[in-house]
Amino acid sequence: MSNSQQTYCDRVSRRNLIKAGLAGAVGLSLPDILRLQAESAERGQARRDTAIIYIEMAGGPTQHETYDPKPDAPAEYRGPLNSIDTALPGVQFSQYMTEQAKIADKLAVIRSIHHRSSSHGTSSHLTQTGYYLRDRQNRDNDMPCFGSITSHVRGAHKPGMPAFVSLPREMRYGRAGWLGKGYNAFVTGRDANSKKFQVPNLTLMRGLTAARLGDRRQLLTDFDATRRLIDNKGTVDAIDDFTHQAFDMITGDAARNAFDISREDQKTRERYGMNATGQNVLLARRLVERGVSVATIRTGSWDDHGKIADRMKSKGPSFDQAVAGLVTDLYERGLDKKVMLVCMGEFGRTPRINRGAGRDHWGSVMSVLLAGGGLPVGQIIGASDSKGSVPKERPYRPEDVLHTMYAHLGIDPALTFADNSGRPRAVLERRNPIIELA
Repeated sequence: MSNSQQTYCDRVSRRNLIKAGLAGAVGLSLPDILRLQAESAERGQARRDTAIIYIEMAGGPTQHETYDPKPDAPAEYRGPLNSIDTALPGVQFSQYMTEQAKIADKLAVIRSIHHRSSSHGTSSHLTQTGYYLRDRQNRDNDMPCFGSITSHVRGAHKPGMPAFVSLPREMRYGRAGWLGKGYNAFVTGRDANSKKFQVPNLTLMRGLTAARLGDRRQLLTDFDATRRLIDNKGTVDAIDDFTHQAFDMITGDAARNAFDISREDQKTRERYGMNATGQNVLLARRLVERGVSVATIRTGSWDDHGKIADRMKSKGPSFDQAVAGLVTDLYERGLDKKVMLVCMGEFGRTPRINRGAGRDHWGSVMSVLLAGGGLPVGQIIGASDSKGSVPKERPYRPEDVLHTMYAHLGIDPALTFADNSGRPRAVLERRNPIIELA
């Protein structure tokens, strides 16, 4: 924000006061964003009370060491980890997916997702937007990600809450592109397990009390009343509504309480894991439970070019605990139909272990986990070949996963919007459902 803005007598600028905390929404005030969300609600096909939690496994997770182990393959393909049985007869996961293995009857794993890229950027763009990356330099003319599309079409479930939140930072291509910055994610900017975790811009500024804010709100009300005398189109009434919603978000309890993870009991927090991954996933559950439509969590790095056994030992257990904790929690809270979980990276890893005891980029096959969302779970969809190199059965693509997500959100993937050049762009060009999940 500019340091040259006008400051009022209590040293608090009105511009700072009502600025949104939505990261990336440069030049947009909170009333602007609330206005956009209200317009979005009118465009939505259905204001269904559904939500997505998307865990981005940034860097590209190995299929062999997660959900598609190959215990009978030669050692150079099998890899260094063991396989373990799951709650599904005849189905095995890799050794660090122990908690998820116990609840495999509540999971759906697709082992046959594939695409043609081995680039982090291009592949991330595809999995998060449904389109291959065309212009790496001009993000403002880029295809919007699924969270921004959702914000544009549906908005949030409840007033005063952002539609799209990213924890602790944006996905690699988790932006609104040509939809406009008002549909970017609200970014927490820090991990939820941080000491004294607090989301910026949801609390009153230092030295400003609710009473003093109320004085300024009354001044604004009086000013709007004067303008209303000369307004013959109802414009001021609309502006007034959105501005006061902005005040309510800052001074009210809904958003602030939703982001206050300390309100969770210690037993629940420990179920998810007292670490960054676990607490970010728990916070995502709090948010979708309270009105957010899409919450994304960026975990990483899964870019395991070397020492894959050590790297999986480091991150596997915390990821496993967080996912299993979330799925169990969704069922216990009766959220298993409302909330869909998707765990997905940008690609898989090479079937053969490299000289550094790791695996390299591999778009030819990858595994994706889904849960909740009223999906028919307790199944493995598709299969890779004996070495985990290509799909053997039921090949699907990342766009098909996005199709499943949009269906859950009640968004027609055939909807079109004009990009910055005026060209009509569909939410998805490839619109093939995953039959086993339909």
